[in-house]
Amino acid sequence: MNLELRSPIDERATIHVPENIAELDTPFNGSVCSQEGDEYKVRNNIIDILGKEPAFSSIAQSTNHFKLTASIYEDIWRKRSLSLLSGEDFPIEKEHELLIEWAAPKEGGLYLDLGCSTALYGRALKAAQKKAEIVALDFSSQMLEEARLKAEADETDMFLVRADGKEIPFFSKTFDGIVMGGTLNELSEELKVLYEARRVIKQDGVFFVMHLIKSDAWYGRLLQESISLGGIKFWTKDESKKLFNQAGFKVADQLVRGIVCFTKLVPN
Repeated sequence: MNLELRSPIDERATIHVPENIAELDTPFNGSVCSQEGDEYKVRNNIIDILGKEPAFSSIAQSTNHFKLTASIYEDIWRKRSLSLLSGEDFPIEKEHELLIEWAAPKEGGLYLDLGCSTALYGRALKAAQKKAEIVALDFSSQMLEEARLKAEADETDMFLVRADGKEIPFFSKTFDGIVMGGTLNELSEELKVLYEARRVIKQDGVFFVMHLIKSDAWYGRLLQESISLGGIKFWTKDESKKLFNQAGFKVADQLVRGIVCFTKLVPN
């Protein structure tokens, strides 16, 4: 499929993206532009809508732009993190099962991996439904480069877009579903990102979110308070529900294991 992005310069202008940019086993370098003439570079199949480096508001955000962070994120941390954080055996395969069950990717559907890091969720969706189309979006070039390498190794085609989640470069009601794994806690303006997610998802779409909640134990709270100095935020389950409701979503299902919270959201 040919992907259509919304120009950040003129919100009425369309940026047409040829489908072969998503074929990651074939390097694509060049540019794409809107009918108004604004142009955006494509390097190693990554469409760079953002251009300049963003201003970092926290340590947590800045570390995502380190090559080392991107290279170890999935294999060293992400595949073990849920077992550590939930306090039980929680392999990544179990997380993927829940993701596929709740997101239910359909043939011909278009799905957004928002704040994708290495596109762990996006690749899982594509593996479950080969005839779905995936957009992986992040503001870190290093994470997107690692996502491209892993997707190419998995023989997974997807569109890679470098952009800010507070200004998602797509038209309203574009996506059949959105997935976000672990990114919510790192956002400096989480409500703006959630508002944007609500704008670009279809009315019958599903938004799958995995985030960390406040610990019930006093020692856990102390640790989280120290971590929060680096820009990581935590909410109680009720506080996160209010946040989602404020952005225009309602909770359709939820699973909590330790401080790990999986939430299936649908538009109000």
